Amino acid sequence: MRVLAAMSGGVDSAVAAARAVDAGHDVVGVHMALSKSRAEHRTGNRGCCSVEDGHDARRAADKLGIPYYVWDLSDDFEDTVVSDFLSEYSAGRTPNPCVRCNEHVKFAALLERGLAMGFDAVCTGHYADLRTVETDTGVRHELHRAANHPKDQSYVLAVMGKQVLGNVLFPLGSVPTKDAVRVEAAARGLGVSLKPDSYDICFIADGDTRGFLRSKLGENPGEIVDESGNIVGSHLGAFAYTVGQRRGLGLGIPADDGQPRFVTKIEIETNRVHVGPVEALDVHRIRGGSTVWLAPDIDPTAPLRAGVQVRAHGREIPATVQVIDDQLVMDLDEPLRGLAAGQSAVVYLGTRVLGQATVEDTE
Repeated sequence: MRVLAAMSGGVDSAVAAARAVDAGHDVVGVHMALSKSRAEHRTGNRGCCSVEDGHDARRAADKLGIPYYVWDLSDDFEDTVVSDFLSEYSAGRTPNPCVRCNEHVKFAALLERGLAMGFDAVCTGHYADLRTVETDTGVRHELHRAANHPKDQSYVLAVMGKQVLGNVLFPLGSVPTKDAVRVEAAARGLGVSLKPDSYDICFIADGDTRGFLRSKLGENPGEIVDESGNIVGSHLGAFAYTVGQRRGLGLGIPADDGQPRFVTKIEIETNRVHVGPVEALDVHRIRGGSTVWLAPDIDPTAPLRAGVQVRAHGREIPATVQVIDDQLVMDLDEPLRGLAAGQSAVVYLGTRVLGQATVEDTE
């Protein structure tokens, strides 16, 4: 196949591209320039798509002997991922920018342009497993967890949709550990073998999410109230808080029982942040919208026993799931704590990803 290898400048995407070359594909490397600041530099593990990352990606492509290009997708990234991040926090929700990036940039803008140019598939360094199943009507593509469970990224990939599964490659899905990827990179002479992983939100290189939000959204002072409506503190913007948050509340009045308090609700209409005991965070039912169902062989409108995961590396909770009136309703066998609207809920059957929805409300 003609394969477009997304090369971030990290070790995972470099080894994934190398494996695509080994498989006999006609591979072209492309680095996505997502930052509006061309002078942005990486600081240790923080930052992404920096000047250094672009140079590292080029060196890896040269080592592999494949053509290499830089595509400026910063407008797409700004208009979808960053704008969504700000609007969601403004609405009192907690978004996952990695999910939005996979949905709108890596498996929408990139794949759309690649297909238009005659490429058959996009290859990335994500840790996920794609399987092809023979059926009476042809083949079915399934998304599964990676063999490397601690690094599994199927949670943030579930949003891409079943129509994309036939046009992506995840060569690292069967690799058991990250150390194995680094060893392979070193054996291939790829200079990124020891490069540290990036983490946190890539477009907030200093890791100060609250400061970033305040710089973009300004200050909007308001009250912090307890479960009885008593004012126990103040804030400079409700958007800087998320459900389940304990630290950084700056409460001036302690709870009567002396126990810590957590953010239980963000009320944008009144600009109030509500706090309460940890038990108030228990969630038994989740309703999600914008459902993406990846399993054409399974009817989502019939009750189904499955597992639900609500954080990128969170624990899977047994549940009964069902699509009712275009909402994905998930009744959990045991309560989850600290779940906020805007997060992604992913449904699993064993290792297989069945679907995904964005949390709209909880009970």
